[in-house]
Amino acid sequence: MPSRRDVLLGLAAAFAAPRPTAARPVRVHRIAVYLGAQVIDGLVEALRERGWIEGVNLAVDRQTVEGSETRLGEHLAKSPPDLIVAGAPHRIRAAMRATTTLPIMGIDLEADPVASGFVKTLARPGGNVTGIWMDLPELTGKQIQFLREVLPSLNRLGVVWDVQIGHLQLAELQAVSRRVGITLIPVALRQTAEIDGVLKRLVAERPQALILLTTPVIFLSLPRIAEVAVQSRLPSISPFSPYPSAGGLMAYGPDFPAMWRQLAGYVDRVLRGARAGDLPVERPSKFSLIVNQKTGEGHRTHAPTVAGPQRRRAHQVTAS
Repeated sequence: MPSRRDVLLGLAAAFAAPRPTAARPVRVHRIAVYLGAQVIDGLVEALRERGWIEGVNLAVDRQTVEGSETRLGEHLAKSPPDLIVAGAPHRIRAAMRATTTLPIMGIDLEADPVASGFVKTLARPGGNVTGIWMDLPELTGKQIQFLREVLPSLNRLGVVWDVQIGHLQLAELQAVSRRVGITLIPVALRQTAEIDGVLKRLVAERPQALILLTTPVIFLSLPRIAEVAVQSRLPSISPFSPYPSAGGLMAYGPDFPAMWRQLAGYVDRVLRGARAGDLPVERPSKFSLIVNQKTGEGHRTHAPTVAGPQRRRAHQVTAS
């Protein structure tokens, strides 16, 4: 039979033992993303690699409907997120009109971020916006070079561009084309519903090849553009790396999976406490040339080579 002393020591030990505590609830960070569905999926996967898991510590408000930026202010007022991700200048501008405090991560392949007023300087954005922007003149010069490797006689080039946000891109392409003696045949696109009519007008002008500029509406129209380009036997090139998978001949531009990882880096740093205005603007870190060999055989063309020591279908360019 235990002694009185043993009983008292047992009770003392019981009361001194640590009590089980409730697990600390995981904070769920919410981001509102104004991008295409495929782009958002790539971003979410890249965030997962950094420890941000949708449904665990991350909630993703997907705003994929064309024109959703027109309701951005109303949407944010109802349910403010921790952070906004916006693609293309019109969406970034809409986000800036809606808030001067919530951090905005931009991904913009169409505009100059300083000249457009998105940031004060590339090194020190200074406000609530930062992200990834691209140097277009360098890109269009390489695209024309690759098209001329496929079609040396090229002098009439069709252009699909977005009349709402693509003026700077078109002006740069016109400058490059004048230097190399190519006549442009631009056709403007506003929304995906117009794509068949736009392509019909373009084909009627009898271009020898086709170049696509970068905007969300063109990205959404890639499969239809590729289909018409193949049917019309038009060699074509796009900055969007998924274009050859859709049936188009070539893509030369930012490597999109690499760009999603870059963008995820911004989101990660801000969710962990960094200020958007302290994070320098970056260029895409990796560029790729991708050729659809089956489409090339249909055109009876050969794949262009990549200048320099790496003669592969993809190559990397380090951002400066």
